[in-house]
Amino acid sequence: MSRIDEVSERLEKTVRTGLQRTTAAPLGRYQTAVIRIGFAATWLLFLLREFPHRQELYGPDGPWNWDLAQRLIADNHAFSALMWSDSQVWFECVYVGAVSAAVLLMLGWHTRATSVLFMIGVLSLQNRSIFVGDGGDNVIHLMSIYLVFTRCGQVWSLDARRAARARDAHEALGGREPEDRGGMVLWWVLGLALAVVTFLGEVSGGWLLFFWALWAAQGAWWAVGRRAEPGDPRLLCDVVGNLLHNAALLVIMVEACLIYATAGWYKIQGSRWQDGTAVYYPLHLDYFSPWPALGDLLTAYGPMVLLVTYGTVAVQVAFPFTVFNRRMKNVLLVFMILEHAVIAVVLGLPFFSLAMIAADAVFLPTTFLLRIGRGAARARGRLFAGSRGGRVPGQRTAQDVEPAAAGVPTART
Repeated sequence: MSRIDEVSERLEKTVRTGLQRTTAAPLGRYQTAVIRIGFAATWLLFLLREFPHRQELYGPDGPWNWDLAQRLIADNHAFSALMWSDSQVWFECVYVGAVSAAVLLMLGWHTRATSVLFMIGVLSLQNRSIFVGDGGDNVIHLMSIYLVFTRCGQVWSLDARRAARARDAHEALGGREPEDRGGMVLWWVLGLALAVVTFLGEVSGGWLLFFWALWAAQGAWWAVGRRAEPGDPRLLCDVVGNLLHNAALLVIMVEACLIYATAGWYKIQGSRWQDGTAVYYPLHLDYFSPWPALGDLLTAYGPMVLLVTYGTVAVQVAFPFTVFNRRMKNVLLVFMILEHAVIAVVLGLPFFSLAMIAADAVFLPTTFLLRIGRGAARARGRLFAGSRGGRVPGQRTAQDVEPAAAGVPTART
């Protein structure tokens, strides 16, 4: 066999193995679950914290009034359910709906539907007043769209617990996914609501096609799942679902790398970052100084300011180049999470930091997440000791292993 034939055979084998792994199962199930919980919790905490100020941020009392928002959305074609009516009652319904969707997504209740409702809540509020957000809001905005295409409820969710209970109670189904009657009721209700919105002409164009496509795809998934025996249609649906999930997971990873890469390279161009004094100034701004004494303490020693300034730039620039090196990636990941934790406390930006930590979770090692999950399960068992016996339905054991990911640093790294 010639050298060219050998290389060609290796390449073909690599491509075949990669396609098999990316279509056979969703990768990064635990990472995706952490992203789901992290972003839903961040958005929920933000909405609850700003509940007394909701009118000024997104409601009729805000400086960016309804007419200005309507003109902007007509120009950029963004989606916002708040633009369907300027009534106070409708605003309160949308705000409460966004809070409810965040709670349900965090718990993992019918995640295929609640992820769409979560996205609608995020887009509706943020696109209503786009000038009141920050970098953390932009990250939540993007991730809420990406989560729609992931199978983020397969672990650590009410969906996973319900499926485990149904499998334990109906072993005679032969491994077929249990019928979800509650999900079908929700599907019909959402379809009816979408039909009403379509009839009233509140949504049109690409967004209308997008929502109807999601609704029809979920209906097709349910119809195929009712088959008594798994077959080609069900296998095709699984393959498409896995491809969409893995593609969305890759996009999330690339997005996180782009955020750090662009932030780091822009910092390099700044004179204050070049001379090592950039960290000093935000710590002495009243707007970013919830603890002035703490800021004074951290900047009292000049070499420390220099080290933190250069270290921040180095970590952000280097991280995208280390994602395929397990050890280096994990070390830099620890530094970045600690950095965001410090920003949350020292600069008073908790929701920005939580959003970035949730985005970083896509790179967390699966073994580490499994240990966290087992520790949480043991803590829950001690808390509710004696309330039930045996294994809790949906609880993962030590033998549960994430499928290996070919070239994807989110699995078993």
